[in-house]
Amino acid sequence: MSDTAVTDSAVTDSAVTESAVTESAVTESAFIEPVAMEDDPADLFPGDTGTLDVEARRVLVQLLRRRYLRADVNPQQWKALIAHQQVIESRLHDMFVRLVVDHDRGLAYKQQVRSREIEVPVLLRDEPYTRIETVLLVHLRSLFHRESGAGEVSARVDAEDLEQTALSFLDPDETNVAARQREIRKAVARLATEGFLEEESEGRYRVAPLVEVVLSVERLTELLAWLRSGAHREGGAEHAGTTEAGPDGSDADDRADDEDDA
Repeated sequence: MSDTAVTDSAVTDSAVTESAVTESAVTESAFIEPVAMEDDPADLFPGDTGTLDVEARRVLVQLLRRRYLRADVNPQQWKALIAHQQVIESRLHDMFVRLVVDHDRGLAYKQQVRSREIEVPVLLRDEPYTRIETVLLVHLRSLFHRESGAGEVSARVDAEDLEQTALSFLDPDETNVAARQREIRKAVARLATEGFLEEESEGRYRVAPLVEVVLSVERLTELLAWLRSGAHREGGAEHAGTTEAGPDGSDADDRADDEDDA
């Protein structure tokens, strides 16, 4: 009797102990010890609830800031874009913005989604080109098309050629030539800033393939007809050409970022 009682008591005590240990383990596992931010690489800043990794976030921001992303100028960001293209497209679609990735030209750019079925808030606003900027764009597009058709890898143009081309489309009775020349230089500077022209040496530019994306063959034909009709000499300063800017109308390219990414 005594031995049996002791044995039963021992079994009971053992069961109670195991039960207590199990409950303690469950209780402890129900709570997660806080981890310092420096020990948790998933959080990029305090309170971070984002799900993209840092490279994908950087590319997404640059696509929103710029009008385009080029593989040859931004090789690291281009690589990250291709690696995370699906999720980046999803994020842009959430904002009614479409991502276009042109692998042949090594270009990625965004387009505002527009719909007649649903109301779409506009994130990207159109910025019209001036008459002179449009004239120069048409000239660059025609030059790029001609050189590409001849088998040339790239097209090049001089500042003097750009100036003479623009002046040839202006009112022949224009007397303030100096003012027009300043306007042409300003137009060239804008097109260079937006990536249509790359200055290789002083006054010598390479025509970037971006011009072929912005002006399709159909659009080029329309603008050439507009220029030949003389309609560009009438009315206000702004006309046919437009470009989609970012939410703040920012420039197409951030040169400092390009240098860092090169």
